[in-house]
Amino acid sequence: MRALVTGGGGFLGSAIVQKLRARGDDVVVVARGDYPELARLGVKLVRADITDLKALTEAASGCDVVFHTAAKAGVWGSYESYHRPNVVGTETLIAACLATRAPKLVFTGSPSVVFDGRDQANGTSALPYAQPPSSPYSATKAASERLALKANSKQFATVSLRPHLIYGPGDPHLVPRVIDRASKGRLALVGDGTNRVSLTFIDNAAAAHLQAASQLSFDAPCAGRAYFINDPEPVVFREWLTSLAARLGLPPIKRRLSIPAAVAIGGALEFAWTAFRLSGEPPLTRSVARNLGISHWYSIDEAVRDFGYAPPVKAEEGFERTVEWFKSRTP
Repeated sequence: MRALVTGGGGFLGSAIVQKLRARGDDVVVVARGDYPELARLGVKLVRADITDLKALTEAASGCDVVFHTAAKAGVWGSYESYHRPNVVGTETLIAACLATRAPKLVFTGSPSVVFDGRDQANGTSALPYAQPPSSPYSATKAASERLALKANSKQFATVSLRPHLIYGPGDPHLVPRVIDRASKGRLALVGDGTNRVSLTFIDNAAAAHLQAASQLSFDAPCAGRAYFINDPEPVVFREWLTSLAARLGLPPIKRRLSIPAAVAIGGALEFAWTAFRLSGEPPLTRSVARNLGISHWYSIDEAVRDFGYAPPVKAEEGFERTVEWFKSRTP
């Protein structure tokens, strides 16, 4: 099989590439940078912007499946800065797939598209898109997911997977933020810490994409639908954070904030960053404050039923592998 992976140099994209190569598939990666580690795997690397129709059309030529993981992620920035890579990029990729008659697309979505600031327990695909969206990222991911699912047809089968809080060895986002803030004494628990949250070990997120691709066709149950992807059981966020900090030798988490206080601080920081045009992103936003303090966990039953999602790594093993990887690299 020949596969195209957009964003193949990223955390999830590279994990998908590794699994594809391990089973002997030919892989083409579209990315903005150079990735020698992918070249060593025998991957064809195409350096291009995700809105470059000519480059995407050439990359998709002859591919049996396309995995679209490329996106601008984050909690801060203008809508315009997210719209071009996320929405226009998805439009361009779909056009390239149709031009080359690529038969199927596995789109990487985000649970943030349904996050409305309230507790979400055992959420399913029946959850509506949040109105208003919680951030420019979630707004553009919702728009791009709609495009991907609307494109589903007899000639071009599509599915969207929404992995939640991916972590693991090599994680450049979640665990490094915990390490940075805990080491500086700036990590705080928001709310009472009993909120339950879904996490996704990186191998499980990548496996879900391959499993969905293998079952995807126009008449498959998963065609034209979106699915939450995460480890089977949610964690109690306070317990997970406390355990992670302790295992990595970080200072214990002593600071606590109520949800209203955290949201107020996030709002003040957003105002300051906007008014004074400060660089980078605020250390806290209203959306992040709510994410830290409330429950957001999702059911994988639909993914199990419709395309046989089977996480290959148990949560306990994923946590241990993550801890050992960061312990070996963190002073």
